Amino acid sequence: MKIYPYVGPPEHLARASEETVGSPITSGDQLAAWLSQQPPDDVSEPFTFTVDADLLLRLAPRRSEHVVCSGGVLVAAAGEISFTHRGKGWEADEITNQSTGYCPAPDSWAAIDTTLTTAGVGHPAGFTHVFVFRQCPHCGRRNIVRDDYFCCALCDGSLPL
Repeated sequence: MKIYPYVGPPEHLARASEETVGSPITSGDQLAAWLSQQPPDDVSEPFTFTVDADLLLRLAPRRSEHVVCSGGVLVAAAGEISFTHRGKGWEADEITNQSTGYCPAPDSWAAIDTTLTTAGVGHPAGFTHVFVFRQCPHCGRRNIVRDDYFCCALCDGSLPL
């Protein structure tokens, strides 16, 4: 399992602490309790998630920075996740690896899959939207690769394949 360090803006990392860390989720009941405490409008949007090296899932409101949600630690997965109520419980229905602070590879799926399976939370068989990140060797900025176009959005330099 690959572990990802934070690579985003230092001002976000400076805000991360044990006091800002996202809520730990280890079971379907814990997820249901956490979701019941969220404003109804927020429940209809994706949440920020991180999975640390010990495979602990943490959730925070969508507009939270991933590094703040993680408490500043290394992660095995990070992205956005949304839930829908089915039957007697909640299931994840959309999961992405969209985190420009950690830039997790598509194979980070294994960490979130294991975590949700262990918690007994239903989920899709893979990321519902996969993001590919590359750092530009010319200007140093991180990019999301779109439509297999490996070109920096800022300086037009070629991105590594």
